[in-house]
Amino acid sequence: MRIVAHIDMDAFYAAIEERDTPRFRGLLIAVGADPEGGKGRGVVAAANYKARAYGIHSAMPISTAWRLSEAARRQGKPPVVFLSVDMKKYAEVSQRVMAIIRGLAPVVEEAGIDEAYADLSFAGSYEKAEAVCRDIKQAIRDRERLTASVGIGPNKLIAKIASNEKKPDGLTVVREQEAEAFLEPLPVRKIPGIGPKTDAELAKQGVRLVRDLKRFSREELHEMFGKRGAEFYDMIRGLDETPLQENYEPKSIGEEETFDQDTLDAIFIGERLKDLCQEAMQQLSAEGFRQFRTVVVKARFADFETHTRAHTLPQPADSAATLEFEAWKLLVPFLDRRENPKLKPIRLIGVRVEKLQ
Repeated sequence: MRIVAHIDMDAFYAAIEERDTPRFRGLLIAVGADPEGGKGRGVVAAANYKARAYGIHSAMPISTAWRLSEAARRQGKPPVVFLSVDMKKYAEVSQRVMAIIRGLAPVVEEAGIDEAYADLSFAGSYEKAEAVCRDIKQAIRDRERLTASVGIGPNKLIAKIASNEKKPDGLTVVREQEAEAFLEPLPVRKIPGIGPKTDAELAKQGVRLVRDLKRFSREELHEMFGKRGAEFYDMIRGLDETPLQENYEPKSIGEEETFDQDTLDAIFIGERLKDLCQEAMQQLSAEGFRQFRTVVVKARFADFETHTRAHTLPQPADSAATLEFEAWKLLVPFLDRRENPKLKPIRLIGVRVEKLQ
């Protein structure tokens, strides 16, 4: 019997800030860029559950979050407290949380700074697996004064979806025989790989819930979405054979920057790109890697239209100079009409390395 748990920390960054600063406790917290009175140009990294009640969520432009806070304030509601990101602190807490999980489960996959999968098949039953997860939750609460939500299921897919069902501080168990019925009433967006565009396309065909999608055969879904369609066919039936990867390694490392002002100034953009490449190489080394083969750049225009371009080198590279050269070749077309026919100013650039060695 295979039993997998997904442990997901609740509003991780914001919860750490509330824990460490007594005056923040009970307030609405958003962690991210400086909103600059509504003129800030970064994004929200995390928001606690009280702030989410205002519609604020991660990856939202910080200016939008500030406007939502101000709208609530004008209605007599408490405003949001905006805090800057402290990644060093969050990473240290994450290491301690992962050590707790590893102390109670033999096989653990770190899926991110605030989430992990644990193979609990050794427990032999869902009842015993649930007891292990309650021990994990209690240890995190006792040692770190933080809460986690846990999903338990027959595979990573079900465990991941289940962990989000009773947030915060929840625990949801979905046995193998219950998995298909558990998924049926959920919105199709809950299925990994179904994003806004696919969701909108399915909505045109009257598909909003997982049960609606089950009326299509595997062949029909393959025809509609290619290889992903066949994967959707299995996932909506609760099937997932993805193994746990015990030794977590980042698939990519990158940096990005939102400019204070939108621009097409090639000298300025080139200087910022050089700095981002230097920072990416420093992070590459810090993660224990020496080389990369794929270079990816991101360009976001003033209207938020975003594009990425990638190039894989014939041989691995290990220098910031090579990264900068390859990244600049990919980025330059966005400064002229080749990739930017309307010559829209650029709001953000990013660089990322993949195929790490």
